[in-house]
Amino acid sequence: MQILKAVVKARHSFQRVGFFSHQRCFSAQPHYAPYEDFQDQVLVEGRAKSRAAVLNRPSALNALTSSMAARLKKLYESWEENPDIGFVIMKGSGRAFCSGVDAVNLYHLLNEGKVEECKSLFETLYKFVYLQGTYLKSHVAIMDGITMGCGGGISLPGMFRLVTDKTVFANPETQLGFHPGAGASFYLSRLPGCLGEYLALTGEKLNGVEMIACGLATHYCLNAKLAWIEERLGNLMNDDPTVIESSLAQYSDLVYPDRSSILHKIDTIDKCFSHDTVEEIIGSLVRLLLHRRVGNPCENEAADTYDGWCKTVLRKMKEASPLSLKVTLRSIRDGRFQSLDCCLAREYRMSLSGISQRVSNDFSEGVRARFVDKDFAPKWDPPSLEEVTKDMVESYFYPLSESEPELVLPTALREPYI
Repeated sequence: MQILKAVVKARHSFQRVGFFSHQRCFSAQPHYAPYEDFQDQVLVEGRAKSRAAVLNRPSALNALTSSMAARLKKLYESWEENPDIGFVIMKGSGRAFCSGVDAVNLYHLLNEGKVEECKSLFETLYKFVYLQGTYLKSHVAIMDGITMGCGGGISLPGMFRLVTDKTVFANPETQLGFHPGAGASFYLSRLPGCLGEYLALTGEKLNGVEMIACGLATHYCLNAKLAWIEERLGNLMNDDPTVIESSLAQYSDLVYPDRSSILHKIDTIDKCFSHDTVEEIIGSLVRLLLHRRVGNPCENEAADTYDGWCKTVLRKMKEASPLSLKVTLRSIRDGRFQSLDCCLAREYRMSLSGISQRVSNDFSEGVRARFVDKDFAPKWDPPSLEEVTKDMVESYFYPLSESEPELVLPTALREPYI
């Protein structure tokens, strides 16, 4: 019981110093091979005082399926109840940690009319994210490689988030006609300033160093050191969070973002992305682009740098679904004032609205254009921001109908944090 209390106390301590204390286009294209055996999609490694869950669909960049989410949830529940297991590790096989939900599988299920199976995936996934966010034992997520979409949701709520020089983090959902889910409106909204809005609307990538700098990660090491860290963790006979932290710190590197990092433009991001509407955000970016500095060569060089950045950001937002942009901005803004369970419940409603196609077919169209036909020419509906009505956006946030149960989370048993 004393160890359990220490874990809970340390968990909140680490969260306070992590990203919870803070008030480039999508290029990862997995090859979706036929499904392996369900058990093989999430492997288990036994250690002296811990267990490791290994996401094992490397050919699909460990894209998450419904069976994988269900297996993770079952494993984590059993490990939490097992007194012989002190802490849990999650990692991915191959060059990705997790590239997000298996969007192509969802696309085919929707085309076959199997909407209930799609709903089941979101329900199971979001319940697992809540379990992860309220877990009573220390958790180490090794986010080596591609970490996109729900890959963040299944790792970032944990106590320790280890990134490497191979880590690529992004939430590219708006370019797929969807919205950042799996708790994204909770953790993105708590990033410094308006960085969360920027990442959610543009799908911009962060590397491991930048994740450390903005608080998304707790530890950084070179990919070449991972084997040493895993060996060190595997040999631990003590589950004290401070011991786990010191073991991670032993091989961690002190790093700072380089001059080209987007984090050096945080003041400009705040200025542009703090506006109330997507149209105003784009207008602010356009004005910044049109504003040319005159003077010494250094100022001109700086102006050229911001010109290139503005053009890239505007291009990415132009490529995204107009409806998804507006829904996503509202979601991040709402999430800033909500607890994890409220964010997940709202994102569940939004996800069901997105796959129901009652308002728009943008999700299926986005997946078709990027992953199926690969013509990269989605026909968004509505095709422009001006045609996205307030009612369309509001419909994503309405409570579900009586025939459609809301996401039920065990908040009475597992108290959420804010």
